[in-house]
Amino acid sequence: MLRTLGPMATAFSAKGLGKRYGNVTALGGVDVSVEEGELVGLLGPNGAGKSTLVKIGCGLVRASSGQAEVCGAPAGSREARSAMGYLAELFRFPGWYSADEVLELHQRLAASGGGESERTELLELVGLVEARTRRVEDMSKGMQQRLGIAQALVGTPRMLFLDEPTSALDPAGRRTVRGLLEELRRRGVAVLLNSHLLSEVELVCDRVIILNRGVVVTAGRTEDLARPRGVEIDVDGSVRKYAGAGREDVPRIVGELVAAGESVYGVRVLTSTLEEIYLEAVEGESS
Repeated sequence: MLRTLGPMATAFSAKGLGKRYGNVTALGGVDVSVEEGELVGLLGPNGAGKSTLVKIGCGLVRASSGQAEVCGAPAGSREARSAMGYLAELFRFPGWYSADEVLELHQRLAASGGGESERTELLELVGLVEARTRRVEDMSKGMQQRLGIAQALVGTPRMLFLDEPTSALDPAGRRTVRGLLEELRRRGVAVLLNSHLLSEVELVCDRVIILNRGVVVTAGRTEDLARPRGVEIDVDGSVRKYAGAGREDVPRIVGELVAAGESVYGVRVLTSTLEEIYLEAVEGESS
């Protein structure tokens, strides 16, 4: 069953991680870490090396150089596999299995002793408890996606690798997943979230790591990476923008406007969005 986890080593770390496929360099010496209870968004264009990094962490691909660890154990080892959960981008469950049978199968594969109570809790977490007897082939893509997240949580993993977990979900389904991720953070579970949905990453992740051409081009908290974009002030039915101003300039600007007889109805301090941060990092690296 899911539970609050105690202190642990860094959930996932990669140091000098490299991977070559023949003459193609997928990763060129990557340093990455995900700490306990941290949600980290992994971003980058197609071919940037994101899936390769995740697959090395899961033990599905062997690195050409460097090292990766899950909860202090070498990636791919028995100890590492028992501490992690994984949802692949393109996954398939037997169409004739029910949701409950899918989770029971993965309990056996993960040697989980959670039994029916664990399956019920997981189905409740992803909003499928009423569909536990429904066959996979009769589920919508969104329901199958949520079932995939539930199977990744079998056995109470300390580290989750999620590859595009909200790609097939409608807005309500994405909100369900966001709530689940926030609950996992509260319980101390670490998550590396590979996604192209920048708005989702911006809403839920503590940090972002942006890869391009196999290297990390930007990493950090969104608010730390954001650049000031000026200040907008609503004054008497119009909006005035002060392009060179920042948060520290707001009291002075508002004071000057009020002293001049203006009525101030709202103030917005503008900073770059995650999309702008992403495009600057990727396009700047490519130029």
